[in-house]
Amino acid sequence: MSEEIAAHYDRLADRYDENWAHSAEFIAWMTGCILERLEPAPGDRVADIGCGTGLFTQGLVERAGQVACVDPSGAMLERLPAGKGFVPVEASAEDVVEGRALLPHRQFDVILVKEAIHHVQDRARVLEGLAGMLAPGGRVLVVMLPTTIDYPLFDRALRLFEELQPDPEDVAGHLERAGLRVRLTYESFPLSFSKGRYLRMVRNRYMSLLSMFDDAELEAGIAEIDERHPEEVLQFPDRFAFVLGRRA
Repeated sequence: MSEEIAAHYDRLADRYDENWAHSAEFIAWMTGCILERLEPAPGDRVADIGCGTGLFTQGLVERAGQVACVDPSGAMLERLPAGKGFVPVEASAEDVVEGRALLPHRQFDVILVKEAIHHVQDRARVLEGLAGMLAPGGRVLVVMLPTTIDYPLFDRALRLFEELQPDPEDVAGHLERAGLRVRLTYESFPLSFSKGRYLRMVRNRYMSLLSMFDDAELEAGIAEIDERHPEEVLQFPDRFAFVLGRRA
């Protein structure tokens, strides 16, 4: 992750849950998708790489008891839930695979990477490294957006997303070449926001790609969204790719 993106998340930390929690139903749905695939059990050694404020770490802690919460943003880690089950580790995914992170374990039974892989420059090396950290029978799950999205963003933001977003098929290929059995699936959740709330989220740069637009460009984009969507409630599907790799 670049220093610019890390700084973006430091700035966003105070409003992160407001921007990304969406609803209790969304949190429950996504947590269920994660737990169904990773199947964490009591005593499992678990790491959440790019954990943010721990929105989706809670379910892992409840199942396994303790999770290494890895994120390069200290401001995000400061907002982890209280409790000994959350072990903060200020580090990037690159730090983890290169041995620079102070982790509680050398091997893991469960590794989650949720909406963080697009920040990794050398994805092949990092995914191979994470696969190498799995214990026998260990699982790694990469949760990511597909290469196109149906968000009501402005055109320049949508085009930039498509330019930058990695392909889940490529992620699956990296994990397969690292010796894992891989399964790629997609699931969607219907989102609904008042237009006012969604425009505030865009103004807050809730997606990291929005940090690539200056204030004037962002306001022009917000005006474009407002004009294109006269309705007061914005409804759209949030579709995710789930790339699950399993060590034999």
